[in-house]
Amino acid sequence: MSAPAPEVISLGCRLNIAESETIRTLIAGRDTVVVNSCAVTNAAVKATRVAIRRARRARPGAELVVTGCAAQLDPAGFAAMPEVDRVIGNGEKLLPAAWNSLAPVVVGDIMALRETAPHLAASFTGHARAFVEVQNGCDHRCTFCAIPFGRGPSRSVPAGAVVKRIAALVDAGHAEVVLTGVDLTSYGHDLPGAPTLGMLVERILRHVPKLARLRLSSLDSIEIDERLFELVTGEARVMPHLHLSFQAGNDLILKRMKRRHSRAQAVATVARLKAARPDIAIGADLIAGFPTEDEAMFADTLALIDDADIVHGHIFPYSPRAGTPAARMPQVAAAAIRARAERLRDAAARRKAAWLAAQVGSVQQVLLERPGDRGHAGTFAEVRLSPFPVRAEPVEALLSTSVTPAEGSSSTGSGRTGTIAELRITAATDSHLLGTMI
Repeated sequence: MSAPAPEVISLGCRLNIAESETIRTLIAGRDTVVVNSCAVTNAAVKATRVAIRRARRARPGAELVVTGCAAQLDPAGFAAMPEVDRVIGNGEKLLPAAWNSLAPVVVGDIMALRETAPHLAASFTGHARAFVEVQNGCDHRCTFCAIPFGRGPSRSVPAGAVVKRIAALVDAGHAEVVLTGVDLTSYGHDLPGAPTLGMLVERILRHVPKLARLRLSSLDSIEIDERLFELVTGEARVMPHLHLSFQAGNDLILKRMKRRHSRAQAVATVARLKAARPDIAIGADLIAGFPTEDEAMFADTLALIDDADIVHGHIFPYSPRAGTPAARMPQVAAAAIRARAERLRDAAARRKAAWLAAQVGSVQQVLLERPGDRGHAGTFAEVRLSPFPVRAEPVEALLSTSVTPAEGSSSTGSGRTGTIAELRITAATDSHLLGTMI
């Protein structure tokens, strides 16, 4: 009887998703469950513990390993959980030696890392898009953030290795690739010649001509250089969707966060992007209730949703992370934090609903995802397929690209997962679009 398949539970960022695929390859053939944890907020750490307990109940006989940022920051705490067999740090989790070790805790000094570990996963099982790590770690010290101590210093993957990796993923059938990192716009400063993220994107597009769609994960808006700006606004294969790390809309709060941009710079960046590419969709991280934030300061952040046309808002209620400077600042009352976060979510939802409604009647290129009846447009708007009569011609004839799908479906109201379909948008809800294949 064969052993149960290994399982990797990935929490948090897209970088974790990319690394989880490498881990899946490293533990192939084992009766092992891995929880790849997140520590961006206290809620994320709590969610990690919940996932560990749930995984143990579901797989009582499996080896249970915890890795990721939460494990790196508190290895002893996770090793003490009765459900956990082993803890592996962020600096070790992509190394075969760590998974072959019998030591209960394999966690080194993350701040001593100066290069990325081998991380070339064979495939992205179950994902229509592939995630490629090009950068890891962070050299900045935002006062609210513990992630630099979970990820270590900023370090980059050489461009040649990135291009080779993406070319292999395209050959394997992926029509869309997402570049991931902890501080993506810091890419290249540690490599010979100090290439920029813009230079990397240009090289990918030039050397992987079969790549249909390239998407970027979260960017620091102040570090978008001219080359990257020109590619994002002028290259059709770069998706019209940027997620910007704004965090707040008040200058004094930004200063206390130790951010490197002002409110005016954030608004001006978006205005310039949209002037050059009007269909570009802006996402942003916003924190509610940062220490010392009063109602007037919060109002500036609330207004930023409209002023910067944020249609993909990621709202985080502030939570103090042990050891960070912000945790020692005067704190906002918990009830006020919750109320402000809800107001931000409501404003972001209204902005998104209006944006979606304005797209009715348009034609969108949609990357179809499981089970084949939904996907995301270039702007990252979710699109669901309305029921339609099955056509006599092959599904491939309806698609805008001839990418080999990871899996298929031929039922009414669905297409083939992993391919790009042209859809006419017929209706919109507050959260997604509805469309039919053309």
